[in-house]
Amino acid sequence: MTETAPKPPELPRRFYETASVAEVDGRWRVLLDGRLVRTPGRTVLEATTRELAEAIAQEWAMQGERIDPSSMPLTRLLNTAIDGVAPRLAETRDDLAGYVESDLLFYRADGPERLVAQQAHGWDPIVEWAGRRVGGAFHITSGIVHVAQPHETVRAFNTMMAAISDPLKIAALHQMTTLTGSVLLAYAVLEGHLDAETAFELAHIDEDWNIELWGADEEAAQRRASRRDDMVAAGRA
Repeated sequence: MTETAPKPPELPRRFYETASVAEVDGRWRVLLDGRLVRTPGRTVLEATTRELAEAIAQEWAMQGERIDPSSMPLTRLLNTAIDGVAPRLAETRDDLAGYVESDLLFYRADGPERLVAQQAHGWDPIVEWAGRRVGGAFHITSGIVHVAQPHETVRAFNTMMAAISDPLKIAALHQMTTLTGSVLLAYAVLEGHLDAETAFELAHIDEDWNIELWGADEEAAQRRASRRDDMVAAGRA
């Protein structure tokens, strides 16, 4: 007897007509039919800029008969920042800083030659930029054997992380880092050195190489498109 896959939970019905924003004490709140939106933790959903609040309101306005959280990346990110990151800011920041020890951009293929060249072309400028930004070099290697990064470079990078106090920025950095495997790419987006879509594509050089060789998988392409949406949302934070 074959097992039947469990049905996904039913999405909640849309219960409002309009989505808007309102300023309260210098912060921007999202309103549904004039009522406050709250996070899953029951905190008021509010942003520090009107632009972000309006983008989130637009996500709510674009919902159909049912509310699909997967189509609301900015709302999900702000929920995470308020409920998850703000109460544990130092812990999250420390976790984020630890990624610099095993960044994707430090570990290169040892062949074929064209893939090696593509990684070098895409990744070397980011590693060099990050090194200038922290005032120290990063080490790269071929293969998967761990390469230790200079202590002073890691300490300088962690000092930069410690200077970020906005929970939304930390949440965005963490999301971009987990999506790409590279805190250097995430930090380059935060600093305006790269846009989020370019950073996302740079993180998928290896995957694109395999697609070129073996072809694309429709389900994998859909997952990648969803992750790209999350990346772009984080880049707007």
